[in-house]
Amino acid sequence: MGVDSAASSSSNSWSHNDEDDNSSKNNSSIVVLNVYDLTPINNYMYWFGFGIFHSGIEVYGKEYGFGAHDFPASGVFEVEPKNCPGFIYRCSINLGQIQTSPSEFRTFIENMASEYHGDTYHLISKNCNHFTDDVSYRLIGKQIPGWVNRLAKLGALCSCLLPESLQVTSVKQLPEYHECSEDEFVDSLSTATPHGSPEIDAEQEKHLLSPSARAED
Repeated sequence: MGVDSAASSSSNSWSHNDEDDNSSKNNSSIVVLNVYDLTPINNYMYWFGFGIFHSGIEVYGKEYGFGAHDFPASGVFEVEPKNCPGFIYRCSINLGQIQTSPSEFRTFIENMASEYHGDTYHLISKNCNHFTDDVSYRLIGKQIPGWVNRLAKLGALCSCLLPESLQVTSVKQLPEYHECSEDEFVDSLSTATPHGSPEIDAEQEKHLLSPSARAED
């Protein structure tokens, strides 16, 4: 009887430990920086610590990036990891791990989306790499590697040396927009064609995040 009781107690203890482990795994995620090339020239510039890169933050199986459009609404979008349309995937960098639930993270990233409007995008002072750096620092207290956004930092110091077109032009990175509550905004975006954006498949659309998206679901 005593042996059965002890075995039962031991079994319950393992069961609780398994549940705790599963709960911990469900409420944690690796934070990954996915880096893309904007130009083939990066293959040469990379070895000198320079390059023109796009980056996205991957958390809980989705990648989040920031791009430009002409409207005062979120420019933060989500795509499948390592498959951001219009860019050439280069590498992934493990930044750390967070201990938060998927729903808490979703609230966090949607709140950040309200701080990064598409019409505030600037190639030198507020680009996609500034966004991923900000997300990383807020989540784990760690910045992204300096080489990812080094060219923009140099441009901020020496903007007079940059071509005028590079200083004023925002990169149009959002061919499609979704989950927007304003009918006029959706209608306007659905008819807009970003300059220089390649055609993409339906499966590769970039889905725009909106702070009000969860409330509407």
